[in-house]
Amino acid sequence: MMTTRGRIAAAIGGVAVSGLSALVAFAGPAAASQSSATAQVTTNWVRFFKGSTPPAQKVKLLENGSRFTSIIEAQAKSLLAQSTTVKVLSVQVLSKSKATVKYTIYLGGRPALANQKGTAVLQSKVWKVGASSFCSLLSLEGTKTSACPGM
Repeated sequence: MMTTRGRIAAAIGGVAVSGLSALVAFAGPAAASQSSATAQVTTNWVRFFKGSTPPAQKVKLLENGSRFTSIIEAQAKSLLAQSTTVKVLSVQVLSKSKATVKYTIYLGGRPALANQKGTAVLQSKVWKVGASSFCSLLSLEGTKTSACPGM
């Protein structure tokens, strides 16, 4: 029997998103660059976790996404994924190529994984969900893949 965390993790590939807020703490480039990075991180996390986003687009929104194509395609078929939501609580841009994202995953409108920390990375000029974040969620599900080092 799959645990609640396992069911949530299994649904991650097709998460729908509800409510967003972004908070930026950054020392470096101009405020406009900070705002732009924060907006793109938030937008791309929303797209990646949204249940209706096609798997091919999700692959493009995940760091080294092509390594995860088969997993993302399988998750997109999950009915549970359609009942899952995520709320981005904050984005903290750490550098020109790395940010942390704080988020909560909801299952049936109730928090299931609260205040999670993830990583966004700038890859090929696009802010993407960090592979390490996706791998952490896969590990909750019990999915092992060579795309995740140390799993």
